[in-house]
Amino acid sequence: MGIIETEDFCMLANSDPATWYIIGGVVIVLLVVVGIILARRNRSAQLQKRFGSEYDRTLKRAGSRDEAERVLAAREARVKKMHLEELPKGAKTRYVEEWRTVQSRFVDEPKRALTQADSLVTSVMRDRGYPMDTFEQRVADLSPDHPGVVHNYRAAHSIAVKSERGDASTEDLRQAMVHYRSLFDELVGADERHTA
Repeated sequence: MGIIETEDFCMLANSDPATWYIIGGVVIVLLVVVGIILARRNRSAQLQKRFGSEYDRTLKRAGSRDEAERVLAAREARVKKMHLEELPKGAKTRYVEEWRTVQSRFVDEPKRALTQADSLVTSVMRDRGYPMDTFEQRVADLSPDHPGVVHNYRAAHSIAVKSERGDASTEDLRQAMVHYRSLFDELVGADERHTA
């Protein structure tokens, strides 16, 4: 069934040139469609790899893969236009010392320490070049380059909001500090953190 008989092939070879144009056009269209499908799969795989769990979260919120990927691609494009910089060594050292002070304050004043941790993370972001728009925009701006810690940032911020209302336990506050610490470490730079 899949083999073309010699007689059938000869008849096809002697057919009208318009038939060959149609066959060629169909083949080209099929190749283009396959190329588009493969390119979309490749783009999806790249976005999933880059954004990790943030890809899944955005997909859930957007409702469709196309919309989620459009949102994530827009985040990438926005961040590429920013002038983000590493912190100078002196600033890293200063921030690490400030973090140690905030962390040591947690034992006696956990709510105040949490507020200061949030403020310190915001200062580091500002010094690195991130715009200080709304909280959700800051998270979106972090997600292309720091996808592993945006969940921590959201969790810490949520606990900080609960703390302001008086609804957070000491364990909640401790967990928020851990979350802020992971973000702080990544923004400041682990290599300098260990040498400071």
